[in-house]
Amino acid sequence: MEGYDVVVIGAGNGGLMAAATLVQKGLNVLLLERHNIPGGCATSFCRGRFEFEVALHQLSGMGTPEKAGPLRSLLDGIGVMDKLEFVPMSDLYRVTLPGKLDITLRPDWSEIISELQRHFPNEKEGIEKYFDLIRKYFTEVIGAFYLNDPETNREKYPLYFRYALKSTQEVLDQYFKDPLLKFVVSPYWSYMGLPPRLMSFNDMAAMIFGFCEFKPYHLRGGSQALSNAIADVIIARGGKIRFNCGAKKIIVEDGSIKGVVTEDGEEIPATCVISNASKVVTYVELIDHKHVPDAVFKELRQCSLSQSAFTLYIGLDCEPKEVGLTESTNFIFGGTDMDSAYERMKTIEIGDEDFVMLTCYDLIDPSFSPEGACQVALVTLKYGETWLSVPPAQYVREKYRIADSMLHVAEKVFPDLRKHIEEIEIATPLTHMRYLGHPRGAIYGFDHYVKDSTLFVPNQPHIKGLYSAGGWVGFNGFQPTLESGVKAAKALLRELRA
Repeated sequence: MEGYDVVVIGAGNGGLMAAATLVQKGLNVLLLERHNIPGGCATSFCRGRFEFEVALHQLSGMGTPEKAGPLRSLLDGIGVMDKLEFVPMSDLYRVTLPGKLDITLRPDWSEIISELQRHFPNEKEGIEKYFDLIRKYFTEVIGAFYLNDPETNREKYPLYFRYALKSTQEVLDQYFKDPLLKFVVSPYWSYMGLPPRLMSFNDMAAMIFGFCEFKPYHLRGGSQALSNAIADVIIARGGKIRFNCGAKKIIVEDGSIKGVVTEDGEEIPATCVISNASKVVTYVELIDHKHVPDAVFKELRQCSLSQSAFTLYIGLDCEPKEVGLTESTNFIFGGTDMDSAYERMKTIEIGDEDFVMLTCYDLIDPSFSPEGACQVALVTLKYGETWLSVPPAQYVREKYRIADSMLHVAEKVFPDLRKHIEEIEIATPLTHMRYLGHPRGAIYGFDHYVKDSTLFVPNQPHIKGLYSAGGWVGFNGFQPTLESGVKAAKALLRELRA
């Protein structure tokens, strides 16, 4: 039976990048994927005449060829940049509080500051200082954390040591007085799942810095184009990918990896494994408990699962402007109390006070949908527990009832949306659980409290030869999970050279 240097479990962002990095170094790599296409969240699906994007809203870390961001450099390094076309987005986001507030920000430091100062003239000084802090703070983070400066200390990186463990709310309260302003500058908390009171300022600063410094991008053809391009590179360089073939067991003997058993019962010898599956699945389901160190279970017990999503994929029979769509990324809130919005994520209901995010890809790429049509993704966050409690006989009814409520929220800003729906597909937390294989459909891995930061929980192997990649072992989102695959591959290569 053929053996491999490395078996990678899961063809999500992290698994694909890990495999692509390893085959580049000449390793014999097998990538196992339980789905019939690569990508995990980075995929698309077809309904009627539409091909719907599953999860990508704004891609960070690209930058320009002249000012390359970290992700552009990584993708260029594995040889896929010439196979893809990235389109810069003209808006950072539009945030609306129907009847009270409607502001659009552009991905430019000076434009953000001037627009906010125009709406909040009494907070002029605080606005300038807040965004100046983010730029200076995250520059220090890059040096101290990402570049692993051996001389990291309080004197050299004062902002990093002062703010790394603060919550976003603490910093907002330090610089602003107006609750509306605090609300306007922080809708990205929904990209991490925790409200400003619980969310690390480091995470908020990372997103704002990434999108403003390197601009948000759209990928022509959607995220499936990226996943396909990376998969093609893996195969072209001698790696193997098996679709419709999940992993059933990771074989461990004497504290070291020995191979993987597939769902079909085939035993595949391997020296190392990189798991892009969730940390829960990896250590609880794939490995015999007797081989898992107690430290792993202690770590898992201290974590809580993040939210899943309730998503409407909608194909419209009209151009975006006909339903009032002018910006690609829209946050629609029913109130400024972000803690209350977070608490309602623990319920199944969606009401007027809840928030939704609406993305229209055709405003960035007019060719994304058929001529004369467009598509939108309407998303809100919900914890999976409540959907697990829905009786199977009531599931379809509840799914459509909640979808109707969600459309009602969106119609407060886009009143003609419903009358132009041609295709609609509804994904509940149970849908995400089924397709991603994540416990309770968690899309952000674990809740990212400050205590769960990689500052305290580093991504290090607990079993010799076993590495992890993806949003369950670091930050979430496309850029971080793609980067995680490269980091896991490099750590594995260091072990093999040792």
